[in-house]
Amino acid sequence: RVVGADEYEQSKVIFGKIKGMVEAAGGGMADVVKITVYVTNIKNNTRVWAARREFFTGDFPASTLVEVSALAAPEI
Repeated sequence: RVVGADEYEQSKVIFGKIKGMVEAAGGGMADVVKITVYVTNIKNNTRVWAARREFFTGDFPASTLVEVSALAAPEI
C-alpha cells in the first residue's frame, strides 16, 4: 500500500522501498539503471522528480514517465 498526500510524498515512499530492496541485496542506488514511473497527471511530474533527487545522486538512472488514465486504486 502506498500512502502520501501527493505525488511527491508517494514517490518518496516508493523510492524508499526501492532503496531498501537494493541495499538488502547488497547494492546501492547507483546500481539502479532504469526506472519507469506511472502517473495520472503528468503536469505534476516535477513533484516526482523532486523526490527522485533525494534518492539518486550524480547521473540519474534512465527514466520513463508515463501518464495513464487510472491506477489500481484511486488514492494512488
